[in-house]
Amino acid sequence: MAGGAMNKAIRPLILPLIALLAACNMGGGGNASSEAESMRGDLAGARIGAPFILTDQDGKKVRWDDFKGKYRLVYFGYSYCPDVCPLDLQHIMQGFSQFEKADAQRAAKVQPIFISVDPDRDTPAVLKTYVAAFHPRLIGLTGTPEDVAKVAKDFVVIANKEKAEGASGYLVSHSRTPYLFGPDGQPVALVPVDDPGSADKQEGTADDVRAFLEKWVK
Repeated sequence: MAGGAMNKAIRPLILPLIALLAACNMGGGGNASSEAESMRGDLAGARIGAPFILTDQDGKKVRWDDFKGKYRLVYFGYSYCPDVCPLDLQHIMQGFSQFEKADAQRAAKVQPIFISVDPDRDTPAVLKTYVAAFHPRLIGLTGTPEDVAKVAKDFVVIANKEKAEGASGYLVSHSRTPYLFGPDGQPVALVPVDDPGSADKQEGTADDVRAFLEKWVK
């Protein structure tokens, strides 16, 4: 991913909405039970996600509603990303594999999804090789530039091409916002990833992702 992590740029857009919706859900007395609050993820009630039709790594049309009834582990990135994307996906899918080995029944309720922000280069054939390197159940999705741009907007993802002077190719700067959605398609929480701005603290390890899934997947 070019330009460093953009998590800190995206969180200010999401978290105020979450806070507002949480306040609205407090009820007339303004006192939600601590137990109920502990079961709500940091994205509960946020307006993230919308129906879409994209193309998977096998060239088949895929709809957001095709995953109805499953938790959706969604990561936006691109196959030509030189550093952060493959590392994030490695940790996320290793954590998913750990969760799968520990509780195959619950893991079967989760569909990992990789959505490309670089549709010009990420053809289905390219994605087929790319996602297979991380996990056999990881689905790769792409589409027309217009379709991908709309999905990115609906999922509150920022992505911009960056071409250095004299370079033959380009990088894509994008926000690192891996999401977990519930079986109803509503956002639950942000999947943990490492923050390069906190060099003294390791986050988003496979163990962290496994613990995250153990907490939220029922």
